[in-house]
Amino acid sequence: MSSLRARPKLLRAVVAVLVLGFGLVVVTGGLWSTQSAEPTVQQFLLDWQQHSYAAAAALTTGPPATVTTELRDAYSRLDAAAFYLNMGTIKQAGGTAVAHFTASVDLGQDGAPWVYGGTFTLRKAGQGWKVVWSPSVINPGLRPGLRLAMVSTARPRRPVLDAEGRPLQRRSTAYVIGVQADKLTNPTVTADALGHATSIDQTEVLGWILAAPRNRFQELVTLPPDDYWPVARQLNKIPGLLVHRRKVLLFDSNAPAVVGTVGAEASTALRDDGIAYRPGATVGLSGLQLRYQNYLAGTPKTEVVAETASGRTVAVLKTWSGRVPAAVHTTIEGSVQQAAARAVGVAPGSAAIVAMQASTGRIIAVADRTAPGLPPIDPLAGHYAPGGVFTIVSSEALLSNGLAADAPVPCYRTSSVGGHTFRNLVPEASHGRRSTFAADFAQSCGTAFSGLSQRLNTADLDAAARGFGLGEQWQLPLRGFSGSVGSSAGVVGLAAATIGEGNVRMSPLAMADVAAQVDTGTWHEPTLVTRPSDAKRSRQSPFSAGTLASLRSLMRDAVRSGAARRAEIGGQPVFGQVGTVSLAGGRHPRWATWFVGYRGDVAFAAVVFSASPRVSAVPLAAGFLRAAPAR
Repeated sequence: MSSLRARPKLLRAVVAVLVLGFGLVVVTGGLWSTQSAEPTVQQFLLDWQQHSYAAAAALTTGPPATVTTELRDAYSRLDAAAFYLNMGTIKQAGGTAVAHFTASVDLGQDGAPWVYGGTFTLRKAGQGWKVVWSPSVINPGLRPGLRLAMVSTARPRRPVLDAEGRPLQRRSTAYVIGVQADKLTNPTVTADALGHATSIDQTEVLGWILAAPRNRFQELVTLPPDDYWPVARQLNKIPGLLVHRRKVLLFDSNAPAVVGTVGAEASTALRDDGIAYRPGATVGLSGLQLRYQNYLAGTPKTEVVAETASGRTVAVLKTWSGRVPAAVHTTIEGSVQQAAARAVGVAPGSAAIVAMQASTGRIIAVADRTAPGLPPIDPLAGHYAPGGVFTIVSSEALLSNGLAADAPVPCYRTSSVGGHTFRNLVPEASHGRRSTFAADFAQSCGTAFSGLSQRLNTADLDAAARGFGLGEQWQLPLRGFSGSVGSSAGVVGLAAATIGEGNVRMSPLAMADVAAQVDTGTWHEPTLVTRPSDAKRSRQSPFSAGTLASLRSLMRDAVRSGAARRAEIGGQPVFGQVGTVSLAGGRHPRWATWFVGYRGDVAFAAVVFSASPRVSAVPLAAGFLRAAPAR
């Protein structure tokens, strides 16, 4: 979209220093010979720069009032913050002289200064000299009837794309508000009212209205429905304002937790970031839209032009190409993302799913939904107690210390460690003294694992956590949390950590990364963006092949015959582990239920926050796996 920008603004006063050749030129009475044109040149430039326009006009051959106005308005349509004039060479021959100068016009926050060379003629007038007036004195590209103006071409914001190159944004309703300049009775009244309704500076709105093509719709601001309807009645009363309902690829997304949100011209974030008001301007407010704001939005192409009073461009005097917007390419796979979004959409509480390609670490789906009266879940950066799903990590430590899968390990409703009583949150997980380690894992028996913690020490658990990449500094473009075991001093602290409680905190993404390593035997740093590219690291698992094989067998049994059996949906086998843990805080009891696992090359974590420990995350994951393509 191209438009002329004409926002009158007072230029700040500048103390002038004019340079002649190699020395400083000082104007004082009697210093110069009356035959030299140099004092007149310097005084004219000095008066012009210091905004003494009438004094400068008196040194010209033009009508004083006309010249005063033309000098005063010379840069007004450029939104110039200041200008500087430096005197150059002067060639004098008889009764005429030609003076050269350099102008540097500060265009403020929109770009680099516009620097150009100017030339004007002088002629002898009595004992002094006069500048022969023409608009070309201001700039060589001007002539009578022309003025300087700035044309800014805003390029459309580029989308965030999925792994197949399709936009993750989807078209949604927006209200495009603007005017047709030749149908406005009073542009100032319209601009003031629109500025008041949208909190956009009225003088800036007026500048765009005055510069708009006379017989075409000029967009001024785009509002999503949530922003439009509260002010709709107010906008409808503004004279000359037009409202067009359109579908735009801007405000809605298939993966909002990743893509984030966008604000348009009325967003306070634009003003807070110092981005000038411009029709079509956008700003990322969260997610990748915020992280890659400059990449996605680019910068406008800007031209200084000589135009007629009607706004017709006659000559382009200077061009800044700007930065062309570019799309951000992600690892999100559209079909997998859609399956995750549908699954969380029908979950019985706040819900989240993260899925990644186990063999590469590429994040292929991120979906979440917040239920009324329940806390939200941050899929990438949340710090949550993982409960029983953390037994994947603690089982590695136990297996490495020689515990066999068929070793007898009783599972009771309660167990006492160091004087503290641990309880199974789901009583059905308790199945007596005949239980084995494998059966305890399959049922996610917290009391059995709290007792098994006495076979470990803090160093054992910490080594397992480090081996799974917990605590790594990810290079994700969005905030992420790779997990933390925290301090587990004392037998009670170690027992709590072994069952994913105490100081253990994980994000859903971190737990999906744990499952991916069990699946492939390789640790991959999660990646989300391929262009511009993320840093990517990987390494072979430090765990033995036998330990990983045992973990896979344990996770398979949990789905085939254990607490996760509702995830046995046929087709490719599913491997996983479940967990239930109480959420701290809040007036009413809240519970987090987890299911973490993998199928084929897809590792995942599913989490549900609800008001009951009997609400399982397994159906959430099963719904996702049924809809997601197998791989």
